[in-house]
Amino acid sequence: MMSTSLPDRICRIAADVFGLPAADITLQTSPQTIEHWDSVQHLNLVLALEQELGVEFQPEEVEEMKDIAAVVRIAQGKVSSS
Repeated sequence: MMSTSLPDRICRIAADVFGLPAADITLQTSPQTIEHWDSVQHLNLVLALEQELGVEFQPEEVEEMKDIAAVVRIAQGKVSSS
């Protein structure tokens, strides 16, 4: 069992996808704060999260992922129900 919290894991995954230090990713991080968070990188983030967390996001959930806080909220619902 991984001892890392889900928000920490998500921040680390996002950091990997965006090529940034994990310390630069916070719950407030969004496409407005990361210049290369575009639609392609958004899909890369979703795919990385699905692979890492073993969940599948619905298109409407992907649309709702407007910042890292929203990603964490949506992922928590998935991970706890799986």
